[in-house]
Amino acid sequence: MLATIFKRAAALIMYLLKQRQTRRGIAAFLFFALTTMLLSIEIVPYRISLREGQVSSKDIFAPRNIVFIDQAKTEILQEQAASAVRNQYDRDALVSGAVQNDIARLLAEMKKIQSDTSAGMQDRLNRLRKLLPANNLPVEILAALAAPSQKELQLTEQGVNGLISQAMDSEQGITQVNLEDTKSVLEVKIRRLDLTKPYEELGVLLMRKYLRPNTFLNVEKTRLLREEAKKTVPIQQVTVIKGEKIVGAGEIVQADQIAKLEALGLTRSSFPWRTLWGNALLVLLLMVVVLFYLFQQNKEIYQSAGHLYLLVLIIILVIALAKAIVAINSTQWPEFGALFGYMAPVAAAGMLIAILLDSRLGVLIVAILSFLLMLMSNGQLRFGIVGMVSGLTGIYSVSKLSKSGDLIRAGLYTGLASICAIGIMEISSSTPFGIVIASAVFFGITNGIISSILTIGILPYLESTFGITSSVRLLELSYPGNPLLKRLLTEAPGTYHHSILVGNLAEAAAEAINGNRLLTRVGAYYHDVGKLKRPYFFIENQMNTDNPHDKIAPTLSTLILTFHVKDGVELAREYKLPEDIINIIEQHHGNGLCTYFYHKALENGQNEGVAEEEFRYDCPKPQTREAALVMLADSVEAAVRSLQNRTYNRVEGMVHRIVKDKLLDGQLDECDLTFKDLDVIASAFIQVLSGIFHARIEYPDLSKEVEGRKTKGAGVRKQFFRARSK
Repeated sequence: MLATIFKRAAALIMYLLKQRQTRRGIAAFLFFALTTMLLSIEIVPYRISLREGQVSSKDIFAPRNIVFIDQAKTEILQEQAASAVRNQYDRDALVSGAVQNDIARLLAEMKKIQSDTSAGMQDRLNRLRKLLPANNLPVEILAALAAPSQKELQLTEQGVNGLISQAMDSEQGITQVNLEDTKSVLEVKIRRLDLTKPYEELGVLLMRKYLRPNTFLNVEKTRLLREEAKKTVPIQQVTVIKGEKIVGAGEIVQADQIAKLEALGLTRSSFPWRTLWGNALLVLLLMVVVLFYLFQQNKEIYQSAGHLYLLVLIIILVIALAKAIVAINSTQWPEFGALFGYMAPVAAAGMLIAILLDSRLGVLIVAILSFLLMLMSNGQLRFGIVGMVSGLTGIYSVSKLSKSGDLIRAGLYTGLASICAIGIMEISSSTPFGIVIASAVFFGITNGIISSILTIGILPYLESTFGITSSVRLLELSYPGNPLLKRLLTEAPGTYHHSILVGNLAEAAAEAINGNRLLTRVGAYYHDVGKLKRPYFFIENQMNTDNPHDKIAPTLSTLILTFHVKDGVELAREYKLPEDIINIIEQHHGNGLCTYFYHKALENGQNEGVAEEEFRYDCPKPQTREAALVMLADSVEAAVRSLQNRTYNRVEGMVHRIVKDKLLDGQLDECDLTFKDLDVIASAFIQVLSGIFHARIEYPDLSKEVEGRKTKGAGVRKQFFRARSK
């Protein structure tokens, strides 16, 4: 049972992996996860491992300027301001009267007991014990209080009430906090009244029983005032200057020093989960932006999984290199240690994408990488700006490659732009001018060199892996010293020169309609390489020799001529030419008709048995504008060369007729050329052809005149030598 489940699960997984959308989804997830981890995780996660109270083993300097908020110090000052706010109380004015009323009622009852002469002493003592609260008064004091004494009672009431009123009317009043202290103070004051001992004890007893708080804490008001006091405390910002000593060797590390180290990013105490989630959302947003841009502006790349994988690989590679370079942040060399971020090869990404994919996409990726570089360097805007400047310069430098050495020149331009940008970024700092110049030159040149080397070194591998024909590869193929072109020149020189002319025509037309002029030119150079198999069967290679086609049937001639396309494809694959060039070789005749041999067959009296399909090329029609341009240029060059009298009007008419014939024959049905493009192409052909086959004046026969001059000159020389001999 389990084996069956595993087999079905494996089959399902294999099925899903074969689906294009599944593979693209897995690639997108891997790119998302890897990019997020590269942005979030420090390559050297615990560069300085110090805690408060430890002794530092070395001097630590600030690698850059920074201003940060000291949250701990700010909170301490806020708490101090809040503590300075006194508690807010509300006073109850009725409490004082209530206390006096309670005392008055008790003394009135006591007065009744004293006045009851009918009761015995013991009865009055018992009644006093019940009346007086929780008393432990001796019998003799109770007996003295039981004896009638109106004056003592009155003095006691007045004295106790007066003292209680003073305490309650004071600034602080009586609170729950100071109640016991107030009772102790009032007890001392009562004993100082001019009262006898029994009535002093009575007064103290009354005060302790009935005295209660008349002032109460207003918690909400106090809280609001303290919050307001906290808000008045300004946020404590700490400024650290580049090169400032944070901790000295042998010093005990303090809390403020730890705060500076953390703000500078020189120490990490825990895994940055919050940073990880933030970076994940940022990467997801940037992925959506790039995919939306490709969907709107370049669907060819969007729909090509290989191109997307190539883009992902370039981005990951540059981010990883930038992360490693930014991690080189030595605290021992504060002048240079914090500047290594200037060497991040953002320009390499721009140049690779511009060469292999699209220049506009390169600009977008350079902008995104510059932003991520700033993020990786803890928000240092200067690294992002320099990365942006160098990246845009690199894209501009490779946008129109004409030779492979242009990549080296692009690296030079990138280095110069980086020098200027770094100098501008650093000149406004407090760094000495000499160090600014030295750091700008060093890091700028290094940036250019790294970007150039990375581009040149990785470009061939990316081309071969993803099957992309770059401008650099095309330039290499256009060199006359290329083995296949050299063979064409030596073994089929007529075809070689024909191909050069076709390349000039096709390139001019490609430039006129904004096509890929380099691909068109190089494709034209190789479009007839199949003629190397049997060069003498083609008219351009027949130098004063008999035409072999005069001795064979038109059908066989057609078979030989049309087979040069398949021969060309085989040679191209043998010499490992790019697929784009092979497509041009295969499509440059389409399924066109070999008109000459078709009409020759008709002229031989075979009208009824001649099938037009037997005289057509068995090849696909041009699928791209470049292949169509090579087809048109090939036909036009051959036709115009065959003209006896190449006047401008005859050349113009021939060009328009050939373009029209190819259109009516359906050879241009599968490429995206418009009628307007065809008019522009014809005009470009005519302009080039008028320069190649321009009219020349007939030079006079100067042989007789030269011979006469020689005879006359000989006579003059004879007379001269005779005169010398005399």
